[in-house]
Amino acid sequence: MARNNHWDQDDQKQYQHVHNSEVDRGQDERSAERIAAATVNKQRTREGRTLRQEQERRGQGQDAKAD
Repeated sequence: MARNNHWDQDDQKQYQHVHNSEVDRGQDERSAERIAAATVNKQRTREGRTLRQEQERRGQGQDAKAD
């Protein structure tokens, strides 16, 4: 099961819900995992909760690493 270490409990719950829904709709296990992970990551991106976005907020983006 593809789960990201940066996901909180709500993300994991959403992943499981989407995964189960996709399996119920007839998707194979691997496709259901991929779709669920993409859905959670898309939501995290929309909310500004990705690692890259958090680093940029703290001023640790790519520009800061170049110094």
